[in-house]
Amino acid sequence: MKPQIHPATDIGLVSLKIKHLERSISFYTEVIGLKLLKREERRAEMTADGMKPLVILHEIDDALVLPERSGAGLYHFAILVPNRASLGLVVRNLIRNNIPVGQGDHTVSEALYLSDPDNNGIELYADRPRDTWKRDSTGHYVMGTDPVDVEGLLAVSDHMQWTGLPAGTVIGHVHFHVSNLQDAEQFYVNLLGFDITARYGSMALFISAGGYHHHIGLNTWAGEGAPPVPENAAGIDYFTLRLPDQTALDEVVTRLTESGYSLTQRAGGLFVKDPFNIGIRLEVKSNG
Repeated sequence: MKPQIHPATDIGLVSLKIKHLERSISFYTEVIGLKLLKREERRAEMTADGMKPLVILHEIDDALVLPERSGAGLYHFAILVPNRASLGLVVRNLIRNNIPVGQGDHTVSEALYLSDPDNNGIELYADRPRDTWKRDSTGHYVMGTDPVDVEGLLAVSDHMQWTGLPAGTVIGHVHFHVSNLQDAEQFYVNLLGFDITARYGSMALFISAGGYHHHIGLNTWAGEGAPPVPENAAGIDYFTLRLPDQTALDEVVTRLTESGYSLTQRAGGLFVKDPFNIGIRLEVKSNG
């Protein structure tokens, strides 16, 4: 029997490697709608609620800005807003800033896609009510790629004022290019204990805890066998897996160490690398 990660597990903050801190702070405040929470010489914490960070920007020396799909690493991280009206305000702000976006109605959610100045992919999305999500005969969620009703988003946000992303905004999921989907499934499903919620042939896999449509997406769209992006490239530094209590965290740590993975303790939590050199921070959810 495969292990089961605690159903209350979710995604916490993401840390990004970027080339120019000032440029990225401007982008994430003006275009995305986050607020600056804390600023250091080469590091900034960005927040939605003014209390806890959602995105950390870490400027690195001579960062390489790579074309999209250059290797195993970040495809996008996904910022989940509380409701459809909030997503409508996001649309209005993107239009105001003349930002080109991709978009997709995924049946379970409505999503907008763009990239930051370092080609880090970003999704901004709102979920539909969970009781409307449908499963197919295999038990997987039905997720489409229809056009988003942009006019409807504009209508539902009419007469509302943009003040940035609202409190209640979280990181809903992360999505990665990987070198091999079977290796990704072995690590995230058979070792960490996530459940498969959708599979698209041999090229993409969606997984979650607790019945969410997906907390992590995994794909080989950068090519089967694609190497990890270089350490000095802009991209994902780490993402956070938040477990509900110490027991749940200890269970994951035990499985990792028994399988030969090395964990390091640093300020902020326990860190491990997945098979594709993507950093993961493990932490217990705060009560705050």
